Amino acid sequence: MTENPLLIVDGANVVGSRPNGWWRDRAGAAARLRDALAPVAAEGLSARLTAPVDVVLVVEGAARDVPGIDEVRVVSAPGSGDDTVVELVRAAPQRRRLVVTADRELRERVTALGAEVYGPRWLRES
Repeated sequence: MTENPLLIVDGANVVGSRPNGWWRDRAGAAARLRDALAPVAAEGLSARLTAPVDVVLVVEGAARDVPGIDEVRVVSAPGSGDDTVVELVRAAPQRRRLVVTADRELRERVTALGAEVYGPRWLRES
């Protein structure tokens, strides 16, 4: 595996993991998550994930129009965010793929495709 690791973040699930009022401004919460992920592209996550990293944030629903930035590609799910995450994992079989979600069914689906899975806390603790 010579390409950069691919970090795929289930935006709705990660944003929803903290009761900080995100439901009042879903797009704003997704944009804040995107911005918080930006340093990961160049810095990685300590020894757990070395840089450079290709970071992808999957958004859906009210957050669908959140734009990407240079460091974080934002993918707007046309339907289910979970299905979009699975498609991204499936499309990169030769890469190290890390998915951040707490969704049990999604965890099973992407693990079956060879991805590593981490919970939202993993991002905050790294």
